[in-house]
Amino acid sequence: MRTIVYDTGAVLAAGRRKPDFLALHDELTAARIRPIVPVVVLAQAWRGCPQHQISRVLKGCDIRPDDERIGRAAGVACGAAGTADVVDAIVVAIAVQYQASVVTSDPDDLNHLADSIGVELRLFTV
Repeated sequence: MRTIVYDTGAVLAAGRRKPDFLALHDELTAARIRPIVPVVVLAQAWRGCPQHQISRVLKGCDIRPDDERIGRAAGVACGAAGTADVVDAIVVAIAVQYQASVVTSDPDDLNHLADSIGVELRLFTV
């Protein structure tokens, strides 16, 4: 596994101190893999209160801004899937761009988006 993307469910799993997620994250960082967290995922998960565990996990991640190419790809995915969930669509678009696996709590929605644009994602459920 060379590149991995965290969706909102993964970031929230950090906040909930889910042992499976924390073990995976520690394994990735020990292998010098810095998971990608799209900035929209951070915005969806962050609530401004003390979120120490999320902050700890984010220190080992690369927060990626969105750009026009990702925005267009996410829009195409939303249109093809008949959904308005742009955060999930951005996660899929970034995973496709980096040929990355995704850590998620919602594999059905991500698979639906990926299937709609004819790609297969490798998902890890937390």
